[in-house]
Amino acid sequence: MTRPELIAPIRAALAHPGSASSDFDLNPDVRLPARRKLRPAAVLVPFLEVDGQLRVILTKRSSALKHHPGQIAFPGGKVDGDETVEAAALREADEEIGLRPENVDVFGILPSHETVTSFTVTPILGRVRAAFDPNPEAGEVAEVFSVPFDHLCDPGRFTVEGRMWQGTKRRYYTVPYGPYYIWGATARILRALAERVST
Repeated sequence: MTRPELIAPIRAALAHPGSASSDFDLNPDVRLPARRKLRPAAVLVPFLEVDGQLRVILTKRSSALKHHPGQIAFPGGKVDGDETVEAAALREADEEIGLRPENVDVFGILPSHETVTSFTVTPILGRVRAAFDPNPEAGEVAEVFSVPFDHLCDPGRFTVEGRMWQGTKRRYYTVPYGPYYIWGATARILRALAERVST
């Protein structure tokens, strides 16, 4: 079971004011349509204690997927119908990695994040109550792994890189860990949390 005291500093950090983030934060020259339509989505940021250390569970998306193949992501997806963002995040975590909703204590929500794919993503923070055996969804999730929160909560570990996107140079945050190249929306959400924790 993830001890509540390990989560306490994160709970305290959530009391600090924060603002919505965007895949365009580092690209101020990008002009977004004023009347763009954003689809609601939610991700679960699951915290799990392993050998006394707090870790964050992440997934590596299947290389066969049409969108974002092989990228590192939180379990999550679109909000269906009239379900809440919390319910969507818990449902997707159950479907994608076999993390049952009753095994998660939701303890916080980060401001939303706008993606280049026109989603407004709400990150839901949850404490995993007991150890579980991940069950990756075939065809969608290639791997389930975890990263020490000590690594992810240090703003100094984040760097800014860039690549060409739709004819222009797009800059984004990265926070690599071992063989895992964590970047884009996932890294930006983690960066927002790291900024709060380090304040």
